[in-house]
Formats: sequence, structure tokens, C-alpha cells
Amino acid sequence: MLALIQRVIRAEVTVDAQTVGAIGPGILALIGVEPGDGDAQVTRMVQRLLGYRVFADATGRMNRSLTDTEGGLLLVSQFTLAADTSSGMRPGFSTAAPPEQAERVFDQLVNICRQRHRGGVEIGRFGAHMLINLVNDGPVTFLLRS
Repeated sequence: MLALIQRVIRAEVTVDAQTVGAIGPGILALIGVEPGDGDAQVTRMVQRLLGYRVFADATGRMNRSLTDTEGGLLLVSQFTLAADTSSGMRPGFSTAAPPEQAERVFDQLVNICRQRHRGGVEIGRFGAHMLINLVNDGPVTFLLRS
């Protein structure tokens, strides 16, 4: 499982000109599910999403997590994140989980994050063509693997 996380001032996802998820300060996480991802990867990713220290403390150092700040979390499924880009000029998608598996794993991630995070968890719409509008804070962007 992969997560491209961005510390944001705000972020929103729209589908067919309707906002389906929006947060204020927090983290936008684009999630890629790979074949074989399951409970262990979801558990680890939840820990990393909620505990990764990307927010400044009183001295300006990145020592505070999403849990510490109670910021928003916007989770967006992004199968292209798991693409094979190692050769050629066109991505291959055999390294991404099939849609049925990916949706099941993504839903599990969402449910656990919602249970554990008081700051609120919003989502995009699985499998839809989504437009994401964000203001990256920093910019601060990290690629996490579980």
C-alpha cells in the first residue's frame, strides 16, 4: 500500500461539479493499493497516516502528527499511484490491485481511520473521475509505504 501525503491548508474533491469531500488544515492522502495488501498493510498505513510527524511544533520543527493537531484527513483512492513506471513511456497497471480488492482494502482503511481520528475523515468517490483542489502547505509532500 502506498500513500502520497500532502500537508494542506485546505483540500476538496469534486465529482460531477459536486463536492464529495473537503477538509481544512490537515493531510490529503492519495492511496494506492497493491496486490496482496490486506489487514497488516492497512493497520500500518493507519498508524503512519495518523502518526507521521509533518506539522510544526512551537519551534518550527516537524514534530506534530495529524493526531496531535486533530487536523482533517482527506483520503482519495488513486490506482495510478501503484503503476509500474520502470520502463517505456506508458505506465503499466499490473502492479495495482484489481478494483474489487482495492475498494475493499480502501474501505477498510477509511473505516479504521474514522474510528481512530477525532479530526474528521473525508473521502473521494472510489472509481470516479475526481477533481482535487488543494493548497499544499510548505510544500510538504511524502510518499509512504506500508
